[in-house]
Amino acid sequence: MDTFPSANVDLTVDGITHRIAVDPRTTLLDALRERLGHASPKKGCDHGQCGSCTVLLDGRRHLTCLALALSYDGAEITTAAGLGAEGMHPVQQAFLDHDGYQCGYCTPGQVCSAVGMLDEAAQGQPSHVTEDLSRPTTLEDLTDAEIRERMSGNLCRCGAYVGILDAIREAAGG
Repeated sequence: MDTFPSANVDLTVDGITHRIAVDPRTTLLDALRERLGHASPKKGCDHGQCGSCTVLLDGRRHLTCLALALSYDGAEITTAAGLGAEGMHPVQQAFLDHDGYQCGYCTPGQVCSAVGMLDEAAQGQPSHVTEDLSRPTTLEDLTDAEIRERMSGNLCRCGAYVGILDAIREAAGG
């Protein structure tokens, strides 16, 4: 049986830098959960289909189950737990206010994806259903269809989509 040498990787997670040795095949999700003890990103499908492992990676939403930890040496990672480090993040508060969760398993990934999605929209990035591509998208342009499309990579087995949609709409300012 072949063994792989471990390699060192530096990850800044929720503001704290960690240097860990990992097998080159270790996913970023496994490094976060098993090596660093961060329980916020969840292992759902382990195939990049459910979004429960979503974090903000250098400010952008990213699936950690498909990423090798070594590829993100030096990266800054924010988990849902890290969003509320200095009080409740507005998206987290909106999820609470609108019951955007049921069992809560997908909630950390949903919250991180919503934060990233709102940032993408605020930067003017269009989605697949953006009607007017002649001007940048704004948060005011986020229709229910826009929000649904932008969040389509995050699944909720409990079906809390109505609350999630309401929470994101509120966090977007409307």
